[in-house]
Amino acid sequence: MTTRLVQISMKATDKSALGRFWAEALGWKVTGDTPDETNVEPEGVTYPSPEAVCIDILDVPVPKTVKNRVHLDLATTSEAHRSELLARLAELGATPVDIGQGDVPWTVLADPEGNEFCVLEPRDLYRHTGPVAAVVVDCADPHAMARFWGEAMDWNVHEVTDDIARLRSVKSVGPYLEFIRTPDPKTGLNRVHFDLRPYPGDDLSAEADRLRALGATDLDFGQGDVSWTVLTDPENNEFCLLVPL
Repeated sequence: MTTRLVQISMKATDKSALGRFWAEALGWKVTGDTPDETNVEPEGVTYPSPEAVCIDILDVPVPKTVKNRVHLDLATTSEAHRSELLARLAELGATPVDIGQGDVPWTVLADPEGNEFCVLEPRDLYRHTGPVAAVVVDCADPHAMARFWGEAMDWNVHEVTDDIARLRSVKSVGPYLEFIRTPDPKTGLNRVHFDLRPYPGDDLSAEADRLRALGATDLDFGQGDVSWTVLTDPENNEFCLLVPL
């Protein structure tokens, strides 16, 4: 058995507005907008697919207060594309943010709810990822995160150093998953988290047990009786194991 990273979930005080922002920012579409969540997916890709990690925005009344440990890096294919993208993001409501990045070649922005993301300079590595180059996670130990997530999912580990671990789907399509070493401690629940799905026909309970054996732990933050299982990885990042699909 194995499982897949199918989407990231963002908390928002105005989920519909944030969904519209990310749909326009990525050139995707809003595929669902219920009282509880807003779904953003690319056109021409049937969910779930390794070609894209979709976005699920959850209605949460509590505003963002600390820097996110999970963020998106957006890819650009040329300097002209980068300039056009930055201008379009500004029109959509993105704002520059200083998180102590210093003099770097990429641009750090925040979406209308304050979620940090980066617009990268053109890089060959991300030329064929689509608009999302990578889902990036702050961590203390990239080696440990590569071990856990490399065994948890059907994604290959491409690189591991003391500073970064980089994974990508076994089909070598879609964005990378990157764990970047940072000294910042985790505080509270993450504003952005992973949603995983087992494959059709797999057993949700058995897959949850497999993840626990790898080092995941159960988390009860008051979610109640839900169809999915809430777990944390070895660095206490929450993630949800959804029903097989």
